[in-house]
Amino acid sequence: MSVAWIFLLLAGFFEICFTIALKFSQGFSKLIPSIITVSFIVLSFFCVSQSMKEISIGTAYAVWAGIGAAGTVVCGIFFFGDSYHIIRLLSITLIIIGIIGLKLVHAK
Repeated sequence: MSVAWIFLLLAGFFEICFTIALKFSQGFSKLIPSIITVSFIVLSFFCVSQSMKEISIGTAYAVWAGIGAAGTVVCGIFFFGDSYHIIRLLSITLIIIGIIGLKLVHAK
């Protein structure tokens, strides 16, 4: 796996982190969670921008957003009691399949 893909995975992880921190910031009304949110946003954008040096913009953005979306839904289920309805789980599975597909196509 190239450095660009590692940056992209980190960007997705940081996106999940900033989304969770955003929930705790309560609309940026809590100082510390707001600072943490902004820090993770900066890290996420930095990492995705670094990945785009090698990975096409469409692939990088789709993978970054997909990791963030799927990861945030999974965290919501495990940590915040969000619904784990079968349709939600199937939808997340489709996002993950799409991410894998983009990675495989990019490798060719």
